Amino acid sequence: MQARKNVALVVGAQGIAGLSLIDHLEKLGGWEVIGLSRRGGEAREHVRFIPVDLLDKADSHRKLGELSHVTHIFYAAYQDRPTPVELVAPNLAMLVNVVDAVEPVAKGLQHISLMQGYKVYGAHLGPFKTPARETDAHHMPPEFNVEQQDFLERRQQGKAWTWSALRPSVVVGYAMGTPMNAGLAIAVYASMSKELGLPLRFPGPPAAYDILLDVTDARLLGRAMLWAATDPKAANQAFNINNGDQFRWSEMWPKIAHMFDMEVAPPLPLSLVDVMADKGPLWDAMVAKHGLARNSYADVSPWRHAHGVFSTTFDFLADTSKARRFGFQEHIESEVMFRELFADLRRRKVTP
Repeated sequence: MQARKNVALVVGAQGIAGLSLIDHLEKLGGWEVIGLSRRGGEAREHVRFIPVDLLDKADSHRKLGELSHVTHIFYAAYQDRPTPVELVAPNLAMLVNVVDAVEPVAKGLQHISLMQGYKVYGAHLGPFKTPARETDAHHMPPEFNVEQQDFLERRQQGKAWTWSALRPSVVVGYAMGTPMNAGLAIAVYASMSKELGLPLRFPGPPAAYDILLDVTDARLLGRAMLWAATDPKAANQAFNINNGDQFRWSEMWPKIAHMFDMEVAPPLPLSLVDVMADKGPLWDAMVAKHGLARNSYADVSPWRHAHGVFSTTFDFLADTSKARRFGFQEHIESEVMFRELFADLRRRKVTP
């Protein structure tokens, strides 16, 4: 008898985590991939995309209600909103709409993977206990990550499928037009600074320059998502996932400057949302001058997220020993991650 084919439904397929997971599954082989996003995507062998508005229950059921062969749901979609209260309704609704549409028809469903983050620990609210651990108490609601996990835990009761929740740090990797992409923000900010003849200046307060933090390589995150979804030991568990090392911007920033052949300057608090708002014409000129791919300035401008990352003045760390105990042993040096990302962006003609 032929083994049942694994079919991955990747929700948020054009985001930084979704793209990395799809790339990993393609290289691994043995998977059929269905990607969901509002923008759709270009189909290729074993990968197809469905454009869908997950906030629209009817559209979700119409387009997903026949996906009876899905075996694994990887949920990494996100709707940005200004406040924690406003984040709950849309982000919970999208997850509910996906599960409501797919679970009843996908009789071979084995696992639902949920993408979370350090918001579970209150990292977006202010100084939180570090290193954060999966057993730490939740903070006062609202918190959409917790609401989503609670929904999955309730829904899974008595079912054959299992769930997992992945909690990465700041995710660094390739994606265009996404609201959370600090690596792309650094590359574009550095390239524009260099174009203007400026040194590379850390755009946050001096206190942020010296915090201890970790980050998560999107490629490593993709491999962790698959591990947690397919290793029985990881069933119904949450895991912190980061690169496995820590650094201070005061140490890393000069190395990043060197990667762009730039001098470094002392930190200066800047609102990236404000100071980068008028840089569209500069970007268009750079695209023409350097023969870059024709990405719009909006697609390379995750400045709100980057401002938050560079303005954090408290340690930003989580313990990943639980994932190691359960079997995920992978790690990468963060300096290597940045170097490889910037080289990849140049290869793709995103930056000079």
